[in-house]
Amino acid sequence: MEPEIQRQTPVTSPEKSPPGPDAAAVLPVDARPAPAAGTRKTLTLIPLIFLIYFEVAGGPYGEEPAVQAAGPLLALVGFLVFPFIWSIPEALVTAELSTALPGNGGFVLWAERAFGPLFGSLMGTWKFLSGVINVAAFPVLCIDYVKKLFPVFESGWPRNVAIAVSTLMLSFLNYTGLTIVGYTAVVLGIVSLMPFLVMSSIAIPKIRPHRWLSLGQKGVKKDWNLYFNTLFWNLNFWDNVSTMAGEVDRPQKTFPVALLVAVVFTCVAYLIPLFAVTGSVLVDQSQWETGFMADAAEIIAGKWLKVWLEIGAVLSAIGLFEAQLSSSAFQLLGMADLGMLPRVFAARSKWFDTPWLGILLSTAICLGFSYMNFTSIISSANFLYSLGMLLEFASFLWLRRKMPALKRPYRVPLSLPWLAVLSLVPCGFLVVIMVYATKVVYLVSGLMTVGGIGWFFLMRFCKSRKILKFSNGDIGEVHEEDCLGK
Repeated sequence: MEPEIQRQTPVTSPEKSPPGPDAAAVLPVDARPAPAAGTRKTLTLIPLIFLIYFEVAGGPYGEEPAVQAAGPLLALVGFLVFPFIWSIPEALVTAELSTALPGNGGFVLWAERAFGPLFGSLMGTWKFLSGVINVAAFPVLCIDYVKKLFPVFESGWPRNVAIAVSTLMLSFLNYTGLTIVGYTAVVLGIVSLMPFLVMSSIAIPKIRPHRWLSLGQKGVKKDWNLYFNTLFWNLNFWDNVSTMAGEVDRPQKTFPVALLVAVVFTCVAYLIPLFAVTGSVLVDQSQWETGFMADAAEIIAGKWLKVWLEIGAVLSAIGLFEAQLSSSAFQLLGMADLGMLPRVFAARSKWFDTPWLGILLSTAICLGFSYMNFTSIISSANFLYSLGMLLEFASFLWLRRKMPALKRPYRVPLSLPWLAVLSLVPCGFLVVIMVYATKVVYLVSGLMTVGGIGWFFLMRFCKSRKILKFSNGDIGEVHEEDCLGK
């Protein structure tokens, strides 16, 4: 039987004005009471590490276009440097805010506390849409690998049916609960990485280090849009797990450790196979498209390793899908707890205690995006995610100023000016990602943003006219005794 998950119990609060920098008496955050005896949260440390891993990476699948876009040297430099300018700052922000405000909804809660309901709702729109668009990429990625073994899935109705069936089956697995999803992620993570470890080991005698220094073939123009989007897509979404913070066992201690281990694990999992293949395999640069790692496995060791790696790709896609669909569904649950969505979005399955409506809506949108090509999917997801991350870094800095007395079980050990410097580099990279977007991405993202603003005012109208039932948005308080530490 799946363990019971402690619910968020609304706490009625007195009228209060927005807290200023010195306010410490009453700060509105999600501070649930301690679990009752015999009750435990669903997510513990090891499953959380692998869920974060699958939120971000899931293995070296999908890193190949970086070589196609800019050559081996810049691909290697990108995966070496990018974690320091992007992944680590994002993980630090997630660790501090997830432990200070540990409620379902994550970044939506942070933006709402920093800048008010409109920005919280807009954050929810950007992150939810980028999340489900990103989820849509994984059945496509999976089929891109499978078609190398079974060419019937290259195009036409067999490919479309395969994408739809795999999406629906994986969504049902997600419905069965975070306990199953968490431990499934552990198994999938270990099994899907094994063929890469074998391939990298066999490749060692064949490696020619000078190949790592290649800037690509002469006459091949650098595709910076593809390069930056590939790096970004493979190393972002560290904050997605924050939407499930309310389900984590002892989040104040568990989150920082899980994020640290996941950052190191993810970076190593990308770099070892990339060094091995770029150093040992010499092919036309154009062949480095999504799925090339399987072809490289055949070149290095034979057909048997290619088949094994294809199986690993399918397992990795399952893990990626499950982790990110969970985040999207629990984000909607958190927004319903905050009163940004109708209360029905907070409803959970009586059998599995999962947010069934959030899973259903996320799956439906995911299916709609699944039939775009892979590059279009990640470009659209990256632009919306960039908008959300700019708001997230701003929320992080403003909450440090607005709520200096808020108890932060994990606190980034820097003063506010240095935090601004820390945030400047990743924010600059976000701007670069957005500058290189195509006109279609600008148009789609603009329409979605306008739609998100319209949705906020529609929900406000429905709430004022009592057309739909909403939570009061007060999901707990931190009182003076909770603000004595930092």
